Amino acid sequence: MKKYVIIDAQIVPGIDFNLILESDQYGLIYNLDRTQAIVKFEGDTPSFLAGKTQYTHSEILAILAGEEWTSSEGP
Repeated sequence: MKKYVIIDAQIVPGIDFNLILESDQYGLIYNLDRTQAIVKFEGDTPSFLAGKTQYTHSEILAILAGEEWTSSEGP
């Protein structure tokens, strides 16, 4: 089962991408002001995510629908 965690974007350069499902920083989903990103993983929690809130797929979808993550402006 995949787990999702919201992290501060400033820690992205220090991520060990071998421990999460994204292969690099370009595969991450960022909020609109690019201060936060979402990472996903399966299995054991990577040490750099220890103590952070973990979300299910449905929970993270609800967060992504919020105004911090989705623009109300058209294309």
